[in-house]
Amino acid sequence: MLKIKPIRTSKDHEAALAEIDRLFSATPGTPDGDRLEILITLVEAYEEKNQPVLPPDPVEAILYHMESRGLTRSDLEPYIGSRARVSEVLNRRRPLSIEMIRRLHQGLGIPLESLIQPYQLKAA
Repeated sequence: MLKIKPIRTSKDHEAALAEIDRLFSATPGTPDGDRLEILITLVEAYEEKNQPVLPPDPVEAILYHMESRGLTRSDLEPYIGSRARVSEVLNRRRPLSIEMIRRLHQGLGIPLESLIQPYQLKAA
């Protein structure tokens, strides 16, 4: 049984994950269930500090939003502009303007933290 202690290294992290796997079906409120809950909390804290999940770049966020909601490129026209403008943005030939970012966030609910990320454009 793994001794519960702060997770400071990747080796500690791996050991805690292995123990979580072992305890995964533990009943809540039992000693093993309590142990599982504590280990999950420790692993989440370690991962948040050492392995932060960065928001996707703006184009990936838009594409994900389109796919998950069944939207087409023409559905983006009210937020980005003409069909050609939508194509330029999605093909990384034109950056999003502040106004496009505002409209995408307000109209479609795409998180600002994704839309404002720097991203690479393709060379002309």
